[in-house]
Amino acid sequence: MNKRQLAAQNTKRKLITAALELIKENGFDIINVEDITRKAGVAKGTFYTYFKRKEDIVLDISRVPFSEIVDELLLMESMEITKKLTHYCKRFMECVESCGINICRQWIRDVIDPNHVPNNKDSQKWNFDVEMLKTILENAVMDKELKPDTPIELLTHVIICELYGMMTCWCMSDGTFEPLDWVERFCDVQLEKILEQFTV
Repeated sequence: MNKRQLAAQNTKRKLITAALELIKENGFDIINVEDITRKAGVAKGTFYTYFKRKEDIVLDISRVPFSEIVDELLLMESMEITKKLTHYCKRFMECVESCGINICRQWIRDVIDPNHVPNNKDSQKWNFDVEMLKTILENAVMDKELKPDTPIELLTHVIICELYGMMTCWCMSDGTFEPLDWVERFCDVQLEKILEQFTV
């Protein structure tokens, strides 16, 4: 990566960081592009080099941390399936909580109907999450950790629906529902029970 590319990457990171801080403090609707660029210390026009509209920055904020989980899971090949899935679920919710409830609400609004959100770069988030979980489970079958007749599709959707449900409950409860606490309960109580009948 040359100096120009590094500078561009750094500028984009500044904009994302500034937007995240402002949204956490004030909520999405109150801030504007000028607020973000002022906080980032760049010219207003610079924003449009990286994003078409204010909503697009939320998609970047919500996507980046989840790509880190993929990298972490690659390093956990030898870990048994229950621990691997527990790690995935907890990290998923940590990423959601670290962005804050206002980012979560805006992200849900942006992707709830991916067919009707213009320029929606993240319309594949659901598919991304489903495929990631499915791959983890398929690998566990291939590695003989799970039985060959394990209902991969069903387990994938049960887990992802739990995670998305907790995220939505957090927003709907105005933050009184604690998703990190509940994901731990889910992993300790339900996840182990769900998997035990399929474990070799």
